[in-house]
Amino acid sequence: MPQLNKLRTALPGGPGGNTATPPSARLRTALTVFFALDGFLFAGWVVRIPAIKHQTGASATTLGLALLGVSAGAVVTMMLTGRLCRRFGSHPVTVVCGVLLSLSIALPAQTRSALALGLVLLVFGAAYGGMNVAMNSAAVDLVAALGRPVMPGFHAAFSLGGMIGAGLGGLVAGGLSPATHLLILTGVGLLVTAVAGPVLLRHPVPRPPIEAGAGAAEAPRRLSGRARRLVLLFGLIALCTAYGEGALADWGALHLEQDLHAHPGVAAAGYSLFALAMTAGRLSGTALLERLGQTRTLVVGGATAAAGMLLGSLAPTTWPALLGFAVTGLGLANIFPVAVGRAGELAGPGGVAAASTLGYGGMLLGPPAIGFLTDWFSLPVALTTVALLATAAAALGYGARNATHPPVA
Repeated sequence: MPQLNKLRTALPGGPGGNTATPPSARLRTALTVFFALDGFLFAGWVVRIPAIKHQTGASATTLGLALLGVSAGAVVTMMLTGRLCRRFGSHPVTVVCGVLLSLSIALPAQTRSALALGLVLLVFGAAYGGMNVAMNSAAVDLVAALGRPVMPGFHAAFSLGGMIGAGLGGLVAGGLSPATHLLILTGVGLLVTAVAGPVLLRHPVPRPPIEAGAGAAEAPRRLSGRARRLVLLFGLIALCTAYGEGALADWGALHLEQDLHAHPGVAAAGYSLFALAMTAGRLSGTALLERLGQTRTLVVGGATAAAGMLLGSLAPTTWPALLGFAVTGLGLANIFPVAVGRAGELAGPGGVAAASTLGYGGMLLGPPAIGFLTDWFSLPVALTTVALLATAAAALGYGARNATHPPVA
């Protein structure tokens, strides 16, 4: 399994091959912290969108256009970050992006127009996209070194960080201005990066035992066309599932309150239940992968999510819909991390970048798609597209069942 960035995870000019590496647990903990920080900061920004909309005087349409700045910045940066990881190593790039993300989250609260908001969100999206590619690349290498499918645990930290960020953001929203809140998040992000970053900067990922006698200077081989197609396939799987995450984050509560006439508090709990179920699914993801394998995990997860979303979107009352949201979260939980991990196994940081670009693009572009479909049909019908894409993810996962080795040219 080629690890295209494992030889460069130390800082340029640092100690060479005789550097004693710390226990893998330290690197795993540091990476887990960065995943949690990423989710925490992004959720902290999301809960302040209504206040910043009011501050900028943006209409629903202009706000939607401004929010596309996050998508645009992320998509442009993700592919560039794959190259940076190959050149400088995924560890230093993760730390730099952590600093940039922490600094850029304070910018949206300083804007007074939709145009200015869109421009600063390009910067925020660039940092967010870069961090996701870099930390996932580092995680792929560490998974290979550990020899265990622990990738879902990192994504569980992302989900947990998002839950904490959203919960705390909701608690302070009434007492703190967006500028103060986001500036505090900047301080938290910089502090966490200062604590966890040195572990990544000082130590490379341990090499897998199978490579103990391999030449350190072996150049990566060019990927075949089949390998590129497989990376694209795993990126599409990631897109299908991330679409559902974005759709439920932005439209789940509205569906419960508007279509099922749920109490606002119950409606707000809908996404929390979905996120909690997803976090629980990811925490148990390693055991599930060891028991079922990657292909079965993708297929069973996609089918479970599809069934849950059909219930969540078409149920006539609130409580079955909430159950459907929870089942959807359990089904989607491990598909994205498995897809990104498989792409990384095939193509290193470039594979992670490609799959992440498609995946996070689905998360960021899914909500506008639901909005358009709602105008044409209805919100319950629009939400059934989440089930449709989850089914597609299961089918694509089954189609990739034989992608066990990275083909090269």
